[in-house]
This record gives sequence, structure tokens and C-alpha cells, in this order.
Amino acid sequence: MQDPILIYSIIAAIVIVLLLKSVLIVTEATAVVLERLGKFNRIAGPGFGLIIPFIDRKAATINLRVQQLDVTVETKTLDNVFVNLQVSVQFKVGKEQVKEAYYSMDNPRNQISSYVFDDVRAEVPKLDLDDVFARKEDIALAVQKNIHESMDEYGYQIIKALITDIDPDHKVKDAMNRINAAKRDREAALEEGEGNKIKIIKAAEAEAESKRLSGEGIAKQRLEIVRGFKESVEDFKKSLDSVTHEEIMQFVLMTQYFDTIKDIGANSKNSSILMPHSPGGMREFQDQIISGTFVGQKLKDNIDNA
Repeated sequence: MQDPILIYSIIAAIVIVLLLKSVLIVTEATAVVLERLGKFNRIAGPGFGLIIPFIDRKAATINLRVQQLDVTVETKTLDNVFVNLQVSVQFKVGKEQVKEAYYSMDNPRNQISSYVFDDVRAEVPKLDLDDVFARKEDIALAVQKNIHESMDEYGYQIIKALITDIDPDHKVKDAMNRINAAKRDREAALEEGEGNKIKIIKAAEAEAESKRLSGEGIAKQRLEIVRGFKESVEDFKKSLDSVTHEEIMQFVLMTQYFDTIKDIGANSKNSSILMPHSPGGMREFQDQIISGTFVGQKLKDNIDNA
């Protein structure tokens, strides 16, 4: 006769197993697809639930969170440049579409990738390489719209499509870098030339202003010299009545001659200069000045009489 304790123990174990098999706990942001005898029964949401052991089966657990799929697509632009685009697609399963998402598609990630490949290769060949960089948002929106329309009937909602990277062939990148470098060098040369132009203009303006002020100073200096000579000549004539105009002129020229020699010797930047150094040379200077004065006065008279 069998031991009743053993029988009760076996029955208790079977009951415990059945109870455990009948308990269903679903975590948050997930859904469980339940089948009964191989046929779809219902969708179990988050929380505690019961099923019939060995009759009901947990077919799949569906993630309801937003998921991301990264796809790298190689394609060609309108100007025949091959580029690799990194496309990130964010998607999720709708709470009311869990059944469609599970039973309609066998491998949703691969199928979404196929749609991405098809849409990117349809959009990018319409654009030049520069436009691909400038209009990547437009490309992403076109991909998002097309995939959303295709995947919505299967229970998958496309939240966002992003182009996270555009990688042309390395030879193309090197060429683009050289073009940008040449452009930068050209701009730098233009700026440097403009700066040099401004320096030259300012230096010329400063030199012109300096010469103007120097001319004014020389003019005032000569005016004072002439005034001083005039006073000297008047005093000279008062003290010596027999002095002629030629002698006074020779005296003035001699004074100017020695002042000029003094200025030349005081300037350290002057090089060698040849000039008459004998006092007798003043006579020649005087004759030339008087002759030039007479000729000029004669020409003026002729013009006035004409």
C-alpha cells in the first residue's frame, strides 16, 4: 500500500506547478501576445494576469518603448559622388496595434532597413553633394514620411528619421578640404592686401600732411629770414651810405651760402655733395639771379603789353 504522504506531496507539487503556470506578470511598457491552442487569444497588458496552463501560451513579449534602428546607406549624388549616409530611425509599436505588429512582420528591423535603403537612394541622387549636406533635414523628413506611410498598416509608428552622418569618399573629402583651404588662403590674401593698402594710404596721407606742415614752416621761416634781411639791409644802408645794391645782394648770398653749408654738415643722412666753395663763386650766383630776375620781369612786361 502506497504511502499517503507521498501521494499528497505529489498532488501538492502538481497544484503548485499549475498555479505557477497560470500566473502571468507583464512588466511596464511591454505587451504579451497570448495564444490558446495555437490561435491568437488576447493581448495582456502590464500587471498581474491569469492564463490556463498548457492551453494558453505566451507567444511573444512586445516592447512598447521607442526603439532606434541605425542604417548605413551607400548611394551616389547627382554630381556622381559616392557617399555613406548614417540614418537613425526611431520607431515603436502602437498599444492598439500589437497584434498587427507581431503577426504581420517576421523581421521588422530588416524590413524597416529595406525601406530606408529604398527611400534614401531615391532622394539623394536628386541632389549635388553640397546640397546633401545643406538639405539633410529635407531628406530625413522625406524618409520619415515614406516609411511612416508604409509601416503604419503593420502596427509600427515611425517617430523620427535622422541623418546623423554624411561621409563622402576620402578622395572627395581631401579635394573639398583643399578647395576650402585655397578659399581661406584667398580671403586671407585679400584681407592682407586690404590692410597693406590702408597702411600705404595712411602713410601717404601722413607724408602729405607732414610735407604740408613742413612747407608752411619753411614758408614762415623764409618770411622771417626775408624780414630779418630787410631790417639788416636797412640798418646796413643807414650806417654805410656808399653801399650799392649789388654789394648788399652779395652780402645776402654769402650769408645764405654759409647757412646752407652749415645745414648740410649738421644732417648726418646727407651724402657727398659738390658745390662752389670759394667766396668768388657768390658773384656768379648773384649774376645768375639778377639775370633771371630781369628776364622774368621783361617777359611779364611783354605779356601785359600784348
